[in-house]
Amino acid sequence: MPEAGGRSRAIGQLSLKGRALRYLSAREHSRAELERKLASHEEEPGQLARVLDELLAKGFISEQRVAESVINRRAPRMGSLRIRQELQAKGLAPDLVRSAVDSLKTSEIGRAREVWRKKFGTPPNDAAERGKQMRFMTARGFGAEVLRRVVAGSDEDDCL
Repeated sequence: MPEAGGRSRAIGQLSLKGRALRYLSAREHSRAELERKLASHEEEPGQLARVLDELLAKGFISEQRVAESVINRRAPRMGSLRIRQELQAKGLAPDLVRSAVDSLKTSEIGRAREVWRKKFGTPPNDAAERGKQMRFMTARGFGAEVLRRVVAGSDEDDCL
């Protein structure tokens, strides 16, 4: 029976590592995300930290890859404000979040125009429709100045 107890502990450790690898095989996860998801499965104090340290050392966990993955998945449909929020929620380092969001600034208006074009396609006819378009684009994470330019359809529109 002592051997069975030892095996049980080893299986528990493998189970925790297996769970982590299962999450990582589906998509990139930050260390903070894995800690949140796996904390309830930890059988002994420090076990989760050891497993995550091992995965980090082997290159299975990478904050840079998490940021790149989020940008690649979200940038075509979301603005930099929404992407920043998602990166921060994943527990990434503030400097990594800042540099990732800064890389999106040059394409923000073009991406916003494409999202707007797919959803609406035509300029608003009245204030109610303009408000609807602005709310939709704001929910997608685009800033006020970008929205003003995109919904208005020109860079010179200062009224409306």
